[in-house]
This record gives sequence, structure tokens and C-alpha cells, in this order.
Amino acid sequence: QVQVVESGGGLVQPGGSLRLSCVASGSIRSIYTMAWYRQGPGKQRELVASITGSGTNYGDSVKGRFTISRDNAQNTAYLQMNSLKPEDTAVYYCNVAGTRRMSYRDFEVWGQGTLVTVSS
Repeated sequence: QVQVVESGGGLVQPGGSLRLSCVASGSIRSIYTMAWYRQGPGKQRELVASITGSGTNYGDSVKGRFTISRDNAQNTAYLQMNSLKPEDTAVYYCNVAGTRRMSYRDFEVWGQGTLVTVSS
């Protein structure tokens, strides 16, 4: 089993910052991709940022404001969010894809999500 847990969400004022964390645990041999998605009220889920061994990728709406990073030893990804706007309000989900330790089979697991609210 592989588990993914997000943390760090909360209420922040416009222009403020938050740092989200995503920890993957369980029977993991390797992780290919760790990614953050979000789903705002009445909106579809969208990619925020992803990170692989080759680099990073960002959604257009967060470029220059958000930064994704990763601690491979801890199977953890972070999302540093700066200059937050009300339209960044959403549930943020972490998605992890990799290979299982014993079976070598691929996995893709979603976390439960963490709510970010940007409001004055």
C-alpha cells in the first residue's frame, strides 16, 4: 500500500504565502512524479505544478508565484505559494506516481487534499 498525505493548508490574506507539504509512504521503490493539482469551487481539477527527475512544470496561472520542490530521501514534495490571490482558493491535491517496492508494479495515488482559502 502507498499513502499520500497533504498538509499546510489554511486561511491566508491576499498577497500572503503558504507552504504545502505532501508525504508519500508505504511500499515504495521509486517515485517518478510528484504533482500538485487543485479544484476550486465550481471548477474542474487543474494541474498546479509537477516535478520529476528531469525538472518542473507549472500551470500558467501560478508561474512566477508558486515553486515546487522535492526531498527524495523523505519522499516529500513541497509547494511554496507566494503572492496568493482569491482565485487560488481551492482544495489542493497531491498526486504521486512511482513503482512499488516488492512487485515493481507502477502506482499512482492521490491524497485527500488540503483546503487553501485566500480571503481578507
